[in-house]
Amino acid sequence: MSLTIRSVARQDYDQWLPLWDGYNAFYGRSGPTALAPEITEMTWQRFFDAYEPVHGLVAESDGKLLGLTHYLFHRSTTAIEPSCYLQDLFTLPAARGKGVASALIYGVYERAKLAGSPRVYWQTHETNTTAQSLYDKVAERSGFIVYRKIF
Repeated sequence: MSLTIRSVARQDYDQWLPLWDGYNAFYGRSGPTALAPEITEMTWQRFFDAYEPVHGLVAESDGKLLGLTHYLFHRSTTAIEPSCYLQDLFTLPAARGKGVASALIYGVYERAKLAGSPRVYWQTHETNTTAQSLYDKVAERSGFIVYRKIF
């Protein structure tokens, strides 16, 4: 399979949206718990706003998008360089196990290096063992536990 990892483009919206919806459905955000349409619209617009630290990559083969990843850069109190947070990663079920997700992760690694970021990190749900088997090959577990408070 010929695979290209590239920045998301405005003309990708019709193929990006089902991937985005699939990602959100995987984490229980569909039907009555779906993201509000304005969140999806704002997310999409941020990719094309030079003042936003949010970026998107897609995996493409023969004109078809097979996966996406979204990442952002932020400051840290423990480093001068920006940190890169890989926020979203999703591939079509038919494309899983074919190297698409790892290619997207390595695409983020490349963009982080170009931006001067020495660190890429992400999180996944503890039940997502399939993804963890890949993540254990391309990164190291930090040992940190995520806490959150939703208002």
